[in-house]
Amino acid sequence: MADLKQQIFQELTSLEESVIRLRGVAMDAGKQTDLEVAILTEQVKSLRAKNAEACEKIEKSMDILKKLK
Repeated sequence: MADLKQQIFQELTSLEESVIRLRGVAMDAGKQTDLEVAILTEQVKSLRAKNAEACEKIEKSMDILKKLK
């Protein structure tokens, strides 16, 4: 009976350690995801700014072409 209790406690301890590791992995994954979202957000801002600049240049080019006609 004592051996059975000891085995149960060992398995519970092992389970508890696994839960602790999994929580750590989940937290790290969450931090990684937050970092990825922040990077992607900055990239989108940069692309939008470049797109706006490109649109302005296209408009200016079209105006110049219209004047040359």
